[in-house]
Amino acid sequence: MKTVLITGASRGIGRECARLFAKNNYNVVINYNKSEDKAKELLEELKDYSVRIFKADVSNRFEANSLVNFTIGEFEKIDVLINNAGISQNKLFTDITDEEWHNMINVNLNSVFFVTQKSLQYMIPEMSGKIINISSIWGMVGASFEVHYSTSKAGIIGMTKSLAKELGPSNICVNAICPGVIDTDMIKDIDKDIIENLREETPLMKIGTPYDIAKCALFLAEDNFITGQVISPNGGFVIN
Repeated sequence: MKTVLITGASRGIGRECARLFAKNNYNVVINYNKSEDKAKELLEELKDYSVRIFKADVSNRFEANSLVNFTIGEFEKIDVLINNAGISQNKLFTDITDEEWHNMINVNLNSVFFVTQKSLQYMIPEMSGKIINISSIWGMVGASFEVHYSTSKAGIIGMTKSLAKELGPSNICVNAICPGVIDTDMIKDIDKDIIENLREETPLMKIGTPYDIAKCALFLAEDNFITGQVISPNGGFVIN
């Protein structure tokens, strides 16, 4: 069996990825930080599959390393890494505090650096691996009142493209998924009228689901010739 490590997997997109990969015969390591109840609930739901949970703040180098070491200890390898952990915040740029800026970069971008770098200690010797980074359409085109969020997600795109070139000779594929507006906790505090406007501005006239993104991740995990790409399941909201 192949093994997938998913950061921030207790809720939203990560949770749906865990479900889908487990049901497609993967060993799954579900990382969580604060949502222990949600992680345990998901573990119980997937009790008939090969699933583990592990608490780690992946914006912390030591805890990120511990997560990777746990995965290797349980399953001996990491075939697929999905860097999904992330936070968001709506705030006027001139009001963003230093703490908020650094926290956004730490959680959304530094975590990808930490977990990926440690995972590569095991992927490179195997000359095999898939790294799937969850970015955002706002990392592609920017979003007002979310400058720090957009910056962190744009950084993921740059990292993805650079790493794909560097790791290609090691037969490791690196891609980014940039979801559009997805029905997760990240949009639960946004005014319903704004969500409706976003839906109407989407050519397919609907909000995406975590399953839409999980299917894309599974596709990339199974493909052996796509690397360095930014794939954006967004219903046509952003067309480049």
